[in-house]
Amino acid sequence: MGLTKSEIFTPSQNELAGIAKVLGHPARIAILQEIIKSKSCICGDLVQEVGLAQPTISQHLKELKNIGLIKGDIEGTRVCYCINTEKWAKVKQLFHSFLDTHIPNKDECC
Repeated sequence: MGLTKSEIFTPSQNELAGIAKVLGHPARIAILQEIIKSKSCICGDLVQEVGLAQPTISQHLKELKNIGLIKGDIEGTRVCYCINTEKWAKVKQLFHSFLDTHIPNKDECC
């Protein structure tokens, strides 16, 4: 199987696919849910709440931060994370636009 030729797709298609890929791991969904549930920045609680090892949590946080869904602030020796609300709104809009695409209702569908 060859590499995906991202240059043949629109920036919007590439962005949506990249976000979907990052969100495609259940640990990342759990991490996002915990951050949202905390209603504030969350620091060391993720290991206890999600149940994964610290290095694993850190790797997932890195992926979420790379696409901009979360942002982190350094507090002493710890990094605290919260939802990047501007990016969150953009992701919601991207998925809403994609999933809200009208599909004709045909009787002769496979």
